[in-house]
Amino acid sequence: MTTYHFIGIKGTGMSALAQILHDSGQQVQGSDVDKRFFTQETLEARNIEILPFSKDNIGDGLTVIAGNAFSDDHEEIVRAKELGLPYYRYHEFLGEWLQQYTSIAVTGAHGKTSTTGLLAHVLSENYPTSYLIGDGTGKGHADSQYFAFEACEYRRHFLSYQPDYAIMTNIDFDHPDYFTSIEDVFQAFQQMAKQVKKGIIACGDDEHLQHIQANVPVLYYGFADSNDFQAQNVAEDEFGTTFDVFVRNTFYESFTIPQFGDHHVLNALSVIAICHYEDMKPEQISKLSTFKGVKRRFTEKKWKDQILVDDYAHHPIEITATIDSARKKYSDRPVVAIFQPHTFTRTKTFLNEFADSLKLADHVFLCDIFGSARENSGKMTIDQLQELIPDSKLLELEDTKQLEEYSDGVLLFMGAGDIQKFQQAYEEEN
Repeated sequence: MTTYHFIGIKGTGMSALAQILHDSGQQVQGSDVDKRFFTQETLEARNIEILPFSKDNIGDGLTVIAGNAFSDDHEEIVRAKELGLPYYRYHEFLGEWLQQYTSIAVTGAHGKTSTTGLLAHVLSENYPTSYLIGDGTGKGHADSQYFAFEACEYRRHFLSYQPDYAIMTNIDFDHPDYFTSIEDVFQAFQQMAKQVKKGIIACGDDEHLQHIQANVPVLYYGFADSNDFQAQNVAEDEFGTTFDVFVRNTFYESFTIPQFGDHHVLNALSVIAICHYEDMKPEQISKLSTFKGVKRRFTEKKWKDQILVDDYAHHPIEITATIDSARKKYSDRPVVAIFQPHTFTRTKTFLNEFADSLKLADHVFLCDIFGSARENSGKMTIDQLQELIPDSKLLELEDTKQLEEYSDGVLLFMGAGDIQKFQQAYEEEN
């Protein structure tokens, strides 16, 4: 029996895939840098061994899966190829693994992780289900009926998948270090659509998705009357959001979710549509109401008289959605945005859009730009963003105490880098 060795096991996708293989009865180990990441907790709970990077980790009897952040000259990858071991990139292995199940890919520029988490929750409440969520959560079953997974468009990696179904949440321009334009992004999604084997659930309120061509049925969801699945009569209270669903203009059922904001209604609507298509009953689908959310997606914590929120938002559209959720859930509290831009190319490309979205908050703090593993330096500085946002302030790690002046505030710590360290520093200072 082979042992699966994950190079970069602390990555969110890699961590989730390692958990799936472990739960399915496979031998799993991995390696990574010494720095601690939030994904480690679930790996350690399963007693999955995490080693420091070394070519000595690689020996006979291993099947090697490498994270996409690591180049071919990484010492462990070089060693695996020297020994002629079975070797895959993350997306290549996942593409083969999911063929065992009725697979549902969740893709889109925004909303992938939350939608995958919600879909996995509803399916798991009703059937044996394996799932891979982009927040580092994975679950495997040897006898799974469904496999729900997040499919990322970056570098067209999702073209390694041929799922039975796909949920497409939206098409937007992101990853400017790879994609050249919105048309380039659209072509990637168009190619993905052609690989889906049974059906596509697409947001009909998205102008780009309206033009998707496929070899399978495309069902549309959204708020507009033209959608196959339409949300109407949206109402919010202190516990969440309730809305009516109409299927081709005929009332189907009312559903409740414990989240706030139109983007969460759309996420739920996509899950309702795929479950309806798979002949699930309304009472099965209503498990939506018990979904607790995914990691780093409006993850709340009460801190003295404030609400601290940890959120992965790193694109202007996502920042707008996060602020909107805060406004709707805590309408009587001031909203304080603490934002750490992720990558220099994204900051440069969306500089004005970042400023416009952050201005929706009552107060804005900016942290230095976080360079990714692909890009550690650039000419952009955080000062250029600050100039576009009147009264915004720069936040240093050793000066987070100033945030305590916003009593009764909702503090949104947003970013895809290590923004959590600012929240942690704030809590430790207080």
